[in-house]
Amino acid sequence: MAKKCFFTGLAPMTGNNVSHAHNKTKRRFKPNLQRKKVKINGKVKRVWVSTRFLRTMNKKEGKGITF
Repeated sequence: MAKKCFFTGLAPMTGNNVSHAHNKTKRRFKPNLQRKKVKINGKVKRVWVSTRFLRTMNKKEGKGITF
């Protein structure tokens, strides 16, 4: 299974490394994913979650939304 954020769908992107002489080689930009336990439909499940999403959830927990 490819590493992909369970909630946002964030996945690796592709691009180029560009040298000083403008030689281009392919590279991948990997998202910062962490494995977290999440309660989904009353069951605890371990999923890959992006750190950007975790920051958003931590912000919204104070407003009554639980994670």
